[in-house]
Amino acid sequence: MKKLTTLFILAISTLSHAWTIEGYGEYKFDAISSNVYVIHGPLDEPNSGNQGFMNNPGMVIGADGVIVVDPGGSYQTGKRVVGEVKKMTDKPIVAVFNTHVHGDHWLGNHAIIEQYPNAKIYAHPQMIEQAKESEAEFWIDLIERLTEGSSKGTMAVYPTNATSHLQTITIGSEQFKIHSPTTKAHTTTDIMIEHVGSKTLFLGDNDMINRLGGFGSTSDMHSNIEVLNYAIDLGLANYVPGHGPSGNAENSIKPFLNYLSILQDEARKGYEEDLADYEIRPAIVKRLSAYKNWHSLDNYLGRHINKMLLEVESLDL
Repeated sequence: MKKLTTLFILAISTLSHAWTIEGYGEYKFDAISSNVYVIHGPLDEPNSGNQGFMNNPGMVIGADGVIVVDPGGSYQTGKRVVGEVKKMTDKPIVAVFNTHVHGDHWLGNHAIIEQYPNAKIYAHPQMIEQAKESEAEFWIDLIERLTEGSSKGTMAVYPTNATSHLQTITIGSEQFKIHSPTTKAHTTTDIMIEHVGSKTLFLGDNDMINRLGGFGSTSDMHSNIEVLNYAIDLGLANYVPGHGPSGNAENSIKPFLNYLSILQDEARKGYEEDLADYEIRPAIVKRLSAYKNWHSLDNYLGRHINKMLLEVESLDL
């Protein structure tokens, strides 16, 4: 009862702190636990209205400072995230975690380091390498184009500290554990960040709810299934997807896991019967009726079926 009362007070106290985006609504830090919060961003692609904001920035308030997870896809978004942090606490941002190399999650680093130049930024070593090689430039250009120039001025501020699987990182009063159990899943640069005290896991884009994204050339759908099962087996209380609402495993992991499992199951059947991707699509669509309102389903489903079938063929499952 005490925990519920505390969360209720926290929720009420943040109502006046909303960040309003015309055409979208109000965004604020939602309480996940007594010191963990998430802004659940729009499900749209980056555009001029959202200025590249489409992810779920997280915040952990420690005794001496704030730790941010994935501060957004542009300098402008990062500034708003910093502004929302300041509405919640006067403590400085001392650290940032970036879950993977896709710029909609980390280009907001620019705004944080502008105001807190001593903050450490943690990420997978491959994320740091790939961002410096070409991904940062690609994502800055892409988001600027998609936002029709409203994200102009965003600069790449790279992570400073490379992580490793099962590494424990202590930042002031707060302890975090890094999970990167496979070499690739959504990308080859993924980390999941466990906040030990609240039993909260930030999954990045290994997990999405109510929207779908691409599986690029460095992704692996079978490994993504493995990672989601791994996350469930951790037995934590709170799961924060890269996009969509947070919650327990039943509500905030299993829907995406089920989506991928349906694709896998039908791709295996199709492979056994020597069917093409378009021939297995009707059976998949029939099983995906619960996902009909997920953002970008029509855009990505065909590509997802094709990739899953290619993986099944490659693995000879």
